[in-house]
Amino acid sequence: MNPLDTDLSACRARQERLLHYMHLMQLDMVVVTQIEHVQYLAGPRFGWVFSPAAVLHADGKLTLVAPAKPTVEAAADEILTYDAQLHSTLRNDQRKASSEVLMKAMQSRPLAARVGVEFSSFGVHMSCIGKELVDIEPTLYRLRRKKDDDELARICHAIDGTKAMYKLAREIIRPGISEIEVFNRLQGAAVEYYGEMLTGTGNDYQCGSRGGPPRNNRLAEAGELYILDLGPAFRGYFADNSRAIAVDGQPSELQLAAWSQIMQVFKHLEATVKPGKSCRELFDEAQAILDQSPIGVFNHHLGHGIGLFPHEAPHLNPNWDDVFQVGDVFTAEPGLYAPELRAGMRIENDYLVTEDGVKLLSDIPLEL
Repeated sequence: MNPLDTDLSACRARQERLLHYMHLMQLDMVVVTQIEHVQYLAGPRFGWVFSPAAVLHADGKLTLVAPAKPTVEAAADEILTYDAQLHSTLRNDQRKASSEVLMKAMQSRPLAARVGVEFSSFGVHMSCIGKELVDIEPTLYRLRRKKDDDELARICHAIDGTKAMYKLAREIIRPGISEIEVFNRLQGAAVEYYGEMLTGTGNDYQCGSRGGPPRNNRLAEAGELYILDLGPAFRGYFADNSRAIAVDGQPSELQLAAWSQIMQVFKHLEATVKPGKSCRELFDEAQAILDQSPIGVFNHHLGHGIGLFPHEAPHLNPNWDDVFQVGDVFTAEPGLYAPELRAGMRIENDYLVTEDGVKLLSDIPLEL
């Protein structure tokens, strides 16, 4: 089996883990409609234009409601379909259509007493699916933190795509190149590496700026730093890492001094992060290191988890108090910004938390 293909046995294992919590919470079933959660439990990755749903019953049976086309393979005991298109036109009422199919299928079962649903997105079309609705999202997000082997394979493949993008970036970035050209060519490099369309793309492609989308007529200038924060997704799973490149290949002494200070953060992180360490504590330690820099300020998060969504737990952010766990895949992105740095740099690596520390997943040159 290709490790990048959908692993139905891994999906079944994820269903079993959710079933454990369903029994603890005395839930008769869980209904998910967010594309990420449908993929997590059933396997297929549906495009944002579709409105699938998945139902996991307390007896272990999973029902998937999917668009009639294309045909999908899924870790499901029952696959029901709805018409997402009528005579090739995408319907705007797909959630109503998929909900009607699901509600009709539920008629053969007694009305559930307690049903887990995603409170942030659960719609009115299925509001009478059970007597009591319980928010299952916090549980799903906790389960999603520990990445299975099939998930890690796709994340690592997404990260490897950024390696191809940065290789090309260092070849083409020069004074006079436009941000749009850089963006287009790097996107093309990722598509060529994956051999298929991207699930998602991002993040920052501006030169002489902290970040943002590429600007049409903005040309790179000598002396500037080009911050590339690349976040393509492969089959639903996101990469996210950043590099800063000196446009003319000659970073200034101030730029090199700031870069050296940022490297101290990675050295500290790789020496101290283990399961059980506080993410907020790591943020404070990184802030203290960067505050010693002779130039520049650090005034954003230190990083975050990645997976089926660009930002997941753990949060390396003073507004959360997460703790590192085995199986977390997270980014660390210390940065320093000042006008004298033209306009600054953000260097970001991706890591896996193991039993005794961290493993670097983004082995990509860091130099300016």
